[in-house]
Amino acid sequence: MTTVVNGLDELKALAGTDLGASEWLEITQERVNTFADATGDHQWIHVDPERAKDGPFGGPIAHGYLTLSLVIPLFGDLLKVEGTKMGVNYGLEKVRFPHPVRVGSKIRLAAKVVSVEDVPGGTQSTFDFTVQIDGVDKPACVARTVYRQYF
Repeated sequence: MTTVVNGLDELKALAGTDLGASEWLEITQERVNTFADATGDHQWIHVDPERAKDGPFGGPIAHGYLTLSLVIPLFGDLLKVEGTKMGVNYGLEKVRFPHPVRVGSKIRLAAKVVSVEDVPGGTQSTFDFTVQIDGVDKPACVARTVYRQYF
């Protein structure tokens, strides 16, 4: 379910809030190949399904940075901030990839609002993100992210 906030005060009130989890998203070979083309990372564990069958993961896996990049659309399913001039991704404080995402797996994003602080012209919001894999106990990715919203 999407949390919608309107303006600075409603955003600040979210500090400490668990936003829940997004819908599941299937990781297809086509998505992995498109990411490989966009980044130039054509390592066989990602783009060669036949060779990857005999590799360390038993099949092709998504790039870690592909998994990380998917937090953007998945996060949009969890939080909408209205009444802003703009919002920007300000950075990452920590990122880890504890478990590979096999092609054909489904992932989703769980998010928690860590803090919302004032900055000139707006706020800086820090979130803990966990990318979960359907049927796997270990997460695919854990990250602490920082966004700025300008009002």
